[in-house]
Amino acid sequence: MRHIHKIILLAAVLGLGACTNAGRFDGAGAGGAGGAGMGAGATADPRSPAYFKETIGDRVLFAVDQSTLSDAARATLTGQARWLLDNPEYTAIIEGHADEQGTREYNLALGARRASAVKEFLVAQGIAGTRLRTVSYGKERPIAICSEESCYAKNRRAVTVITAGAGS
Repeated sequence: MRHIHKIILLAAVLGLGACTNAGRFDGAGAGGAGGAGMGAGATADPRSPAYFKETIGDRVLFAVDQSTLSDAARATLTGQARWLLDNPEYTAIIEGHADEQGTREYNLALGARRASAVKEFLVAQGIAGTRLRTVSYGKERPIAICSEESCYAKNRRAVTVITAGAGS
């Protein structure tokens, strides 16, 4: 009888241990963000969306009230375009964001202009427009929350989100 309790306890511990992978639903694959080459989503796999996000860079930043691409933004987007050309099985959603200053309507329009600027650049680099979709979140999805320039600067961005499914 005592032996069966040990087996049940061991099975329970192993079962609970299998439930501790916090990143299992984040789309990063078996390797997770730091998988060092394990699984299709590992950052070491140059064809994975995780590699795109961590190594190429998935976002560009903008100046106050601007949708003009900086030199740094163009450099990041050139890398994104190369990755997208090498990986035609993926499409992208380009999210436009703004800081908390200004009205909701103004920031939605500004986010749309930022997303469009990124899309236009990627199309000019040879990415089919059918593989790219834009959406504006304005100030509704900040990544930094405080009423200081350090936070505002992080929120003035466009983020390229890689999705499965080839475009035409």
